[in-house]
Amino acid sequence: MSKIDGIRSKLAKDGWALLPLRLIVGFGFAAHGFAKLARGPEHFASIVAAMGVPAALPVAWATVVLELVGGTCLMLGAFVGPLSVPLGVVMIAALLRVHLPYGFSSVRLKALTSSGAEFGPVGYELNLLYLAALVALAFYGPGPFSVHRATAARIRK
Repeated sequence: MSKIDGIRSKLAKDGWALLPLRLIVGFGFAAHGFAKLARGPEHFASIVAAMGVPAALPVAWATVVLELVGGTCLMLGAFVGPLSVPLGVVMIAALLRVHLPYGFSSVRLKALTSSGAEFGPVGYELNLLYLAALVALAFYGPGPFSVHRATAARIRK
């Protein structure tokens, strides 16, 4: 086995390979939650209502809090498994109720103008990537450099 294979094997065995995935997925959820909060959950509630979801304002607030707090917890490596389920539900809802009609591709370049690129509606590609990442994190766990591991180590002592 080459030295590179040995390093790769050690990183995978110790869980370091999933750290970038956990950080970027957590950041993605937290950023989307923050954006919804900054615009006002009432604005997002109108979108939720347009999707036919009852109690749109409480659902909008719950989604904002889940994405913001859940994404932050993912980045920190806390409650990764349990949070993967409700965050996955948010992704499935977005996939089915918003992105599905636009097909797979997340990039629809319509034009390149002097003011920059113009894009069309976003497909469900990114939803599937987020779902795949959540499944991987839920099954593998938070990995190293996480609140979960640090807490477990303290409890063992």
